[in-house]
Amino acid sequence: MVSFGGLVLLAGYVAILGIARTNLSELFAVLIEHLSFGAIPAEIDARLAQILIHLRLPRVAMALVTGGSLALSGVLMQAITRNPLVSPYTIGVSSAAAFGASMAIMFGFGFSGLGRYFIPFSAFIFALGCAVLVFSLAWFRGMGAQTMVLTGIALMYLFSALTAAIQFVATQEQLSQVVHWTFGSFNGIGWDAVGISAAVLFIVFPLVQGKAWALNALISGGDEVAQSLGVNVMLLRAMSTVFAVLLAAVVISFCGVIGFIGLVGPHVARLIIGADHRWLIPFSVICGGGLLLIADTLGRLLFSPAIIPVGIVIAFVGVPIFLHLVFVRRSEYFA
Repeated sequence: MVSFGGLVLLAGYVAILGIARTNLSELFAVLIEHLSFGAIPAEIDARLAQILIHLRLPRVAMALVTGGSLALSGVLMQAITRNPLVSPYTIGVSSAAAFGASMAIMFGFGFSGLGRYFIPFSAFIFALGCAVLVFSLAWFRGMGAQTMVLTGIALMYLFSALTAAIQFVATQEQLSQVVHWTFGSFNGIGWDAVGISAAVLFIVFPLVQGKAWALNALISGGDEVAQSLGVNVMLLRAMSTVFAVLLAAVVISFCGVIGFIGLVGPHVARLIIGADHRWLIPFSVICGGGLLLIADTLGRLLFSPAIIPVGIVIAFVGVPIFLHLVFVRRSEYFA
């Protein structure tokens, strides 16, 4: 609860930072006005209210939801494969999403049926298809977790090459859109994207938390020990896979490729509180959301008014933190 309260305070502080100066009282007044459906009007400048409601708060909320979703996805993937190096990026989900978005930008931008949702929808479908292919090959062909990881890495390189091929033949305008999407960014994020992504996270989180004990048994003793304790390992892996892919694919489809947080978020949480999934699952969500929010804020403010994409900044923020924890607390590192 303390860490969650700290995250809320961080989000509130970050929301008032920017070129247009605001303060916490103005932010609180705007929130009260909208939560009361206008019954308690906020006595602040209308322009500042619009900036807070339509620009900063959606961005802050999406950073929290995206970071939490990717970190939770990473926790699940690392648990079911018993491999601490697995993340949505390493099994090809992010690269497949980038290829799907590139295809939409190159050949179907402005599709009348889905409008501005066509690019996220295409990214989501390709990410989902890649995950289904990887896990189908691993399970239905009787291959182990390590082979599944190698298959995912191979597909990651394949989709990266396909995306590069599209960039090679794209026009200047199309190339700019593709490159911007592959960097990962919260620019232009609206409340609709926040609502969809948050709904998926809020639905999946309690279901995953309910499986914490089973995940502990699986990762500590392997399949045989977990089965001896009454865990249906195949069902647990299937559910965890569906949840992990859904979490990653939804947020990536809206925000673009943000590859590092799904790996470092769970490890930062694990190195701070340990490997017990009863605490690791919620703390990973908090760590992932906090790290991504800090990275986006730095990218937004350091070279203002220019904004550095969060997919670039997160590596500069996360890698030093991760390496510090590994070297300082290596005896507690998850193996």
